[in-house]
Amino acid sequence: MSIFVTGGAGFIGSQFIRDWVVQNPDELVINFDSLTYAGNLENLAPVDKLPNYRMVKGDICDENAVLAAIPEDCAAVVNFAAESHVDRSILSAKEFVQTNVLGTQTLLDISRHKKVGRFLHISTDEVGGSMEPNQWFTEDMPLNPSSPYAASKTAAEHLVRAASHTFGMDTIITRTSNNYGPYQFPEKLLPLAISNAMQGLPIPVYGDGLQERDWIHVADNTRALGIVLRRGRAGQTYHIGGKNPLRNMDVLKILLKTVGQPESLLTHVTDRLGHDRRYAVDCSKTYRELGWEPEIGFAEGLAATVAWYRDNQAWVQRTRSGEYKDYYARMYGNV
Repeated sequence: MSIFVTGGAGFIGSQFIRDWVVQNPDELVINFDSLTYAGNLENLAPVDKLPNYRMVKGDICDENAVLAAIPEDCAAVVNFAAESHVDRSILSAKEFVQTNVLGTQTLLDISRHKKVGRFLHISTDEVGGSMEPNQWFTEDMPLNPSSPYAASKTAAEHLVRAASHTFGMDTIITRTSNNYGPYQFPEKLLPLAISNAMQGLPIPVYGDGLQERDWIHVADNTRALGIVLRRGRAGQTYHIGGKNPLRNMDVLKILLKTVGQPESLLTHVTDRLGHDRRYAVDCSKTYRELGWEPEIGFAEGLAATVAWYRDNQAWVQRTRSGEYKDYYARMYGNV
């Protein structure tokens, strides 16, 4: 069996690959990634010399590149590839439509042509829009995206469902809540806050900081993805979350206590345009059908994440400075 993973050099994709290639040594994983700013091959250093892992640089919008890279016996495509940062989508939505919508359709077309066994599409809780207090987003609720990023992911979901309905493709969609853990690009809330806290620098807080997010450790998420890939029902959508919504301000206060820094580092800044107040996914279908539940509590997972960033300051510095791109040339030549 071989699987084709797109966007595998990113935060969640690299965690999935690190887990999969070790747990499934007889299955080839092809990592197809365009290596944009958030694609960091250092994330895959623990596995990049294993015989069942292969890296191919390419863009999911490039039909010829994808055709050349997907093997004839491909059992599954796992699509992590996406422009994913909301702030960047507000500045310019064009790249998000290109990659998240057109790129997904390109993968679907080629997967159908190559008779790929299963297409697993990684989506986000943000497609549901902002939930009301105490409201939970279920798989059958209407989609109501608020940002250009979420709108592009919503469009991609519709294309995946259309491929299933029209052509009978074996597709599954997963929607996950806020991931955290090692190797996350420093523009995101927690890695940015951890890095700043360790240096005693101000930590920016959007608006009043009372936005609620459901947090899940990335290893819990990728474990769920592996189960969905193996045992999920074709044509279904599954939610993956920690079922632990926390306000951003409370998350940052827990972090500062963990790091041993004062709350005076919290610095309120102008709120994001159209900032949703609450995301919270109902995971009861995933629990019921697949027997998966998160295993890593937030306090435990955050402490481990802080420890990882403390022990890997060189990675943080290379990522922030852009020096991490040199790893591409050392490992794969001038890519």
